[in-house]
Amino acid sequence: MPIVSLDNTITFAISVRDRHGSAKWYKDMLGFELIHHVDEAGWSEMMTKTDGVTLGLGEHTEPVPGNAVPVFGVGNIATARKDLETAGVKFDGETIVVEGMVSTATFYDPDGNALMLAQDLTGEG
Repeated sequence: MPIVSLDNTITFAISVRDRHGSAKWYKDMLGFELIHHVDEAGWSEMMTKTDGVTLGLGEHTEPVPGNAVPVFGVGNIATARKDLETAGVKFDGETIVVEGMVSTATFYDPDGNALMLAQDLTGEG
């Protein structure tokens, strides 16, 4: 039995220079549909052609090509993080909360690959 119960969603986060331009490219080239642009967070998200899989575009002045981070959806990020930390999993800093949007926490596998947990906060009131 796994330590953490994941949702049936995954987002692949990549860094880009221009989220709006990149979103247009992914729409035109691959048929992905824009979910939203969150300009204040430097983030855009697109629905891929695969159920439960989205592409996140994080805006950076110097993107790091080839550095995609899988983002796994969880129902309760605090519990998931605590359970993984108890099992010895290393995290990168504190959990980041964008109020009314999302909570995220970056962690590492045994080889140092970055992975992320995310809890959707859009439905909370």
